[in-house]
Amino acid sequence: MDDFVASYGWIVWLVLILLFLTVEVVTLELTFLMIAFGSVGGLIAGLFGAPWWLQLVIAALLAVALLVLIRPPLLRLLKRGGDPARSNVDALLGTDGTVVASVGGEFGTGQVKLSNGETWTARLSPLTEQRVVAAGERVLVTSIDGATAVIVPAERMQP
Repeated sequence: MDDFVASYGWIVWLVLILLFLTVEVVTLELTFLMIAFGSVGGLIAGLFGAPWWLQLVIAALLAVALLVLIRPPLLRLLKRGGDPARSNVDALLGTDGTVVASVGGEFGTGQVKLSNGETWTARLSPLTEQRVVAAGERVLVTSIDGATAVIVPAERMQP
């Protein structure tokens, strides 16, 4: 048995390395990549004539060291470059628009057409003076409450 492991152990290590790399391609969490590198350490130890139990110990220690020391900084590095573009509701905050159906008054809600072309139900922000904002007036979106844009009248621009 020891002769078989000594003669063909490198094949077992190569199969394990390929298996771990295949699983890593599917999971993309860098865990199996670190285990594959640990297996490379076991393979190298086997090529230098180390007994099978020492190969396992080297592979395990190397994999644990890589998982603890290398994987966390790599994950932080990969996640650091996220997409800076705002999307969904965040993209609407600060958007300007034009009142289509007056906002305020008897029902409190109306409609605004935003600069991105969408028409939203709108109501005045409680932080602003409560008045009727007539059709055609410019407004700014301060928040989104469900499917309603909370707006404030835009200040008039000086020529």
